[in-house]
Amino acid sequence: MSGGKRIIVGISGADGVSLGVRLLGILRGMEGVETLLIMSRAAERNLALEGQPAPGEVRALADRWYEPEDMAAEVASGSFPTDGMIVAPCSMKTLSAVAHGYTENLLVRAADVCLKEGRRVVLMPRETPLGIIHIKNMLAAAEAGCAIVPPMLTYYCRPESLDDAADHVLGKALMQFGLTPPGFRPWGGG
Repeated sequence: MSGGKRIIVGISGADGVSLGVRLLGILRGMEGVETLLIMSRAAERNLALEGQPAPGEVRALADRWYEPEDMAAEVASGSFPTDGMIVAPCSMKTLSAVAHGYTENLLVRAADVCLKEGRRVVLMPRETPLGIIHIKNMLAAAEAGCAIVPPMLTYYCRPESLDDAADHVLGKALMQFGLTPPGFRPWGGG
């Protein structure tokens, strides 16, 4: 994509699939951004559990989408240019697989490709409380080159709703790609 950004969006089966849906909506409204979606089967199940749109409606928010089993997809190769990947939410299973290069499906393979090509990978892990294994895997992922951006609440932006809080943390994730969504309010000092 000439002059724009091409971002892979992974939605894994952690609680908070609404983050991935909101991310696709935000990116869809940004000019010059192409989105490539990989949604795990567990994420598809979680959509219904969280009262989100059906998988087909979520896929429609992306410019292109891929089945998680399609290891021959273009995003499985480093010769296909992208600006990187955001996994929102990122399950601890997916985080562990990314951290340790276990490319069992296209979502993890795409992250692995981005890392080996020196592209940005942002993981938004969803788990609480964090166990020592989770923390060690986050460290391993960070050492491999991932940015770890947990969807933690921020208060300085004075959110009035859960959607406001989600949009703010997604804006922080997008800053990793040099993107600032409309309405994002960074810290302006005290």
